[in-house]
Amino acid sequence: MCGIVGYVGSRQVAPVLLDGLSKLEYRGYDSAGIAVYGDGKINVAKARGRLKVLSEMTDEGKSVSGVMGIGHTRWATHGEPSDVNSHPHVSSSGRFAVVHNGIIENYIPLKKRLMNKGYEFVSETDTEIIAQLIEYYYKGDLLEALIKVIERVEGSYALGVLCSDYPDRFVAVRKASPLIVGVGEGENFIASDVTAILKYTRNVYYLEDNEIVVLSKDSVDVYNTDKEIVNKEIFKVDWDVSAAEKGGYEHFMMKEIEEQPKAIRDTVSARIKDGKIVLDDISLDEKYIKGINKIFIVACGSAYHVGVVAKYVIEKMCRIPVEAQIASEFRYCDPIVSCNDLVIVISQSGETADTLAALKEAKARGARVLSIVNVVGSAIANASDDVLYTWAGPEIAVATTKAYSTQLAVVYLLAVYMAEKLGLLTVGEYAEMVREIQELPDKVAEILKSKEKIQYLASQFYNCHSIFFIGRNLDYAVSLEGSLKLKEISYIHSEAYAAGELKHGTISLIEEGTLVVALVTGNNLFDKTVSNIKEVKARGAVVMAVRTDTHLHDDDIADHVITIPSTNEMFLPSLSVIPLQLFGYYVASLKGLDIDKPRNLAKSVTVE
Repeated sequence: MCGIVGYVGSRQVAPVLLDGLSKLEYRGYDSAGIAVYGDGKINVAKARGRLKVLSEMTDEGKSVSGVMGIGHTRWATHGEPSDVNSHPHVSSSGRFAVVHNGIIENYIPLKKRLMNKGYEFVSETDTEIIAQLIEYYYKGDLLEALIKVIERVEGSYALGVLCSDYPDRFVAVRKASPLIVGVGEGENFIASDVTAILKYTRNVYYLEDNEIVVLSKDSVDVYNTDKEIVNKEIFKVDWDVSAAEKGGYEHFMMKEIEEQPKAIRDTVSARIKDGKIVLDDISLDEKYIKGINKIFIVACGSAYHVGVVAKYVIEKMCRIPVEAQIASEFRYCDPIVSCNDLVIVISQSGETADTLAALKEAKARGARVLSIVNVVGSAIANASDDVLYTWAGPEIAVATTKAYSTQLAVVYLLAVYMAEKLGLLTVGEYAEMVREIQELPDKVAEILKSKEKIQYLASQFYNCHSIFFIGRNLDYAVSLEGSLKLKEISYIHSEAYAAGELKHGTISLIEEGTLVVALVTGNNLFDKTVSNIKEVKARGAVVMAVRTDTHLHDDDIADHVITIPSTNEMFLPSLSVIPLQLFGYYVASLKGLDIDKPRNLAKSVTVE
């Protein structure tokens, strides 16, 4: 959950590193630092706090001279945010500097061993172990020393390493943590995310676990742990550079909310041809689908909430039992998975540590794995039997919006595709569902045109201490995401409950003036949820309801009503989530909070 960038070339490196780190700050912003080789030695500058503190300290990089260096922006795991715990970390002699994303799980015994050999440690981090271990094993060959280190450390890591004995090159390695190599003309890069180097090059290598790369200004050589050259294929990134910029918006989150119609359209349109869903990028044929015993959907955070939606949608359409599980729980619950089960893993980054570990657990038990990810060449994509990419483009804000929406769109495509293969849809039903999926982008855009009303409602409730979300079935699944969006960026206590559970304990929390956000979009359960709304109103709650335009005669169901367009009930989550995203955004904005970088959170969770 940290960001790494490295450069070797002819440019002054410090401004390049700071620029790259500015694109990676969503991955961590407790502290930042750079190490630059210049004047025959490694010079380090680092500071607690946001990247701007480091920028000011180094006069925007001008005070640190050199054409090769590594940089880091940190999300603290081992050791509190502080200057001394900031990366890069330097070995006792000052010969090696290291930046690290991930966790070294066996750092305590390694640290004790090194301390017994006379090494002194200055930080509380696990990363300093790496710098000291490299020095311990170094006998003049940096590649050999790094191989010995990675053979002894346990955990996840992406490492960038400078050595003062190598004035024209540096090395990097990855294991279960994202790291890409950017290939330029007379300059080369490493980065945790392609957004950090897009303005310099679009040609990248995706490293596999335990592949080591040696970079100079004119060469990139990739080795395995036997010191054999690995031939890599260059991948050309086609993202628009402007997609990773704010483009005049105050926050990336609002920009990404507004980008959802395009993102959904991009994800859907290429997979619908002549009125048919065409999933050429996966190999789930009719015979396999008919033989599926059970589907597990495994994910974390918002991606897990997509999985809850998917459970309802796939079970309803395909009549296959589906279990949605949080990835960290799936891995450790000794799951009952067989070769006749399909495991669908969902991750925006394709690097989520718990999800990747759950994927490996599923494959070890013989299950087939289909992943839904946004990043081509990511660890989860590479480890899966089949991949369905969401074409959301880069998402910078920590709180996901368009990644969630494109994941939903892929789930709909997959569910309708399988239902048709199973013979559970008539020709007319299939055609209608395909049409409704194609219309989702326009309907999302229609909701976004009315965001001023939601901004007004936010102005009425941004001082709430607790807010509750309720709904049934798919509305409950979306309530989970609406509650998460609010709490993670506004810091207001918020919980989502299945509306039918209110009377089983939760209603005791309702008091005069409590805001309850009620989703009542489905026709079949509309009256049931309205009854729950009346229950909380009778106990003093103020209710804000989200309903479709098919219920226009029911304006009296709540104190405030937000209306969304109608669509097939299975696809309503794509529409009902939009007002909830906007509500969370505007509440946080009115509180003056740092919306794109909420406290204690990072975008890509690459450690367990």
